Amino acid sequence: MKTLPALWALLILPLLSLGQIQKNPATWSFSLDKPTANAGDIVTVRIKAVIDDGWYVYSNDFDPNLGPNIAVVTINPSANYEAVGKATPVGAKEKYEEIWPGNVRYFTREALFLQKVKIKKAGTVIAGNINFSTCSTKDGTCLPPADAPFELTVQAGAATGPASATATKPLSASITTATAVAATSAETDTAATVDNAETSSAAPVVADPTESLTAVEGTETDAADGSLWAFVLTAFLSGLVALLTPCVFPIIPMTVSFFTNQKGGAWKALLYGLSIIGIYVLIGTIVSRINGPAFANFVSTHWLPNVLFFAVFFVFGLSFLGLFEIVLPSSLVNKADAQAERGGVVGILFMAFTLVLVSFSCTGPIVGSLLVASAGGEVIKPIVGMAAFSSAFAIPFTLFALFPQWLKSLPKSGGWLNSVKVVLGFLELALALKFLSIADQVYHWGLLDREVFLAFWVVIFALIGFYLLGKIRLPHDSETKMVSVPRLLLAILTFAFVVYMVPGLWGAPLKALAGYLPPETSQDFNISRQSTTNNEQSATNSGGARRHGQLFSLPHGLNGFFDYKEALAYAKTVNKPVFIDFTGHGCVNCREMEARVWSEAPVLSRLQNDYVVVALYVDDKTELPQSEWYTSTYDQKEKKTIGAQNADLQIVKYNNNAQPHYCLVDHEGNLLVRPKNYDLNANNFAKFLDAGKAKFAEKG
Repeated sequence: MKTLPALWALLILPLLSLGQIQKNPATWSFSLDKPTANAGDIVTVRIKAVIDDGWYVYSNDFDPNLGPNIAVVTINPSANYEAVGKATPVGAKEKYEEIWPGNVRYFTREALFLQKVKIKKAGTVIAGNINFSTCSTKDGTCLPPADAPFELTVQAGAATGPASATATKPLSASITTATAVAATSAETDTAATVDNAETSSAAPVVADPTESLTAVEGTETDAADGSLWAFVLTAFLSGLVALLTPCVFPIIPMTVSFFTNQKGGAWKALLYGLSIIGIYVLIGTIVSRINGPAFANFVSTHWLPNVLFFAVFFVFGLSFLGLFEIVLPSSLVNKADAQAERGGVVGILFMAFTLVLVSFSCTGPIVGSLLVASAGGEVIKPIVGMAAFSSAFAIPFTLFALFPQWLKSLPKSGGWLNSVKVVLGFLELALALKFLSIADQVYHWGLLDREVFLAFWVVIFALIGFYLLGKIRLPHDSETKMVSVPRLLLAILTFAFVVYMVPGLWGAPLKALAGYLPPETSQDFNISRQSTTNNEQSATNSGGARRHGQLFSLPHGLNGFFDYKEALAYAKTVNKPVFIDFTGHGCVNCREMEARVWSEAPVLSRLQNDYVVVALYVDDKTELPQSEWYTSTYDQKEKKTIGAQNADLQIVKYNNNAQPHYCLVDHEGNLLVRPKNYDLNANNFAKFLDAGKAKFAEKG
């Protein structure tokens, strides 16, 4: 009976072929892992597709007799080379299709196949083809199988290192074909992971996704590093906060005066608001286009951008406190303002540009924070964040442009506005320390341990409280003869925050600030810490010191590892599953998970008793011995540091690049259950650990 649906599809195919002609939604590209090779060398052909949204391409790693046409990679016969084994798919998902019926494997957005080829004669052209099928996730429409041929030149000579080879002919699989077979599908969240890239403590291991492929039920492929909606809300609120800055407030009268005498004020006011949004979104778009995993890791963890951000926030903070004024060159502002006076559409656009320029002194650090917060290789998040920020920023200006008479009811700028400026200055100094702290942790400088960081914050926020009460006066401040009720309430909240932080100087967890403070393990004096250190306990329990134990520590007194292969070997000796924590020094959500979820008794007891824990820092810059360096097949770059190799392991083997990312694996590194990301529900996390333990027991 299984063949009946396939037979039915073949019968209706000729009728459907008379339908609409359309371009195939999968576009293929081809490259080699290295441009040169000698006789006897093995090269890898990378066969990659970009798939339009709403479509998927069948993989080649399921039953070919089930019904749908699986992908078939063919290497043309030649005396100069030969295919080695079958093409290996990387990152395929799995779902149940009722029409066949059975489980099929497929790709969305991107497809990748790796085909090894042995070179018999130096200096040759590898020719081949991939035959593939594409279907729609929306209406079940499937296109007839299509071909994408390729030719890749391998130069003669010793292979000097991996690089992307270019095709002899620019080929793609944008093939025009007829719409065809209808199919319905019920998806599951199953994905494939790649079993490879196990970095060894003794010798380098090249991350090669062609080794093997393991299907794991329920593998999560969409990384959830925090809620997108929460990020949008934060960005929107940041835009509202930016309206209170002294650089922005004085522009409101200028906006009203410009639009008072404009004809067609309604549509011009809307254009003005949209122009403001467009300028900010353009910034987010440009960043997102260059923002891949490597770039995001560089921006968020490298010492240079973090020290630069620290310096920028520090300078802005001193400026807000009244030490000096930061202004853009008058010539630049005057030119934009002169164009704005021309009126019309051009004038409106330049008016919006003037607003962005003049307000940059106050909004620049806020915008920078949003872009840093969105780091992670995402395209949508920085764009959406900038749209949310600029919408909150633009709405009031649009309304004032629509209704200029509102200006009469607005409070005049004066002493209250300078108070806002000073409070923002203190906050800028506090936030500047966060960037310096990230660089300090990544490079192990030892400058801002947890208690030092907290000491600065306690003093800074105490000064804010005294300032609000009028006990401190700074330049441009007028004498405070009376404290208003709003200032008093803000002072109370500020001092309450200071009181909350003080116990942290002696080791209190301060869970509400977990993501913003250095980890508890960096604190020299912790009244609740056990008498022995993690490293001492580790040495006692395993008969030797843990690799990288002098650099890292686990929270809550947990014993564990910081090297992937060492953890797998130890887990095999004690017959326990492995809990892999892909984390980072600069990962806010990682610290929050450790402080608010790991610390809960149901979770902590399971980590202590049921698992071998290994923490793999993906952003650590410690360089490994040269004998352990290797070149990744993912991006053809040499991996020299602890962080680079851990990040490569996560991407290549576990098909993910978000942190935190928690994987429960067996002694060979194969996933037991679907990995988990950021989730502050401790009960959910405990169930996740129980599911992994049960699956490990089933495997024996």
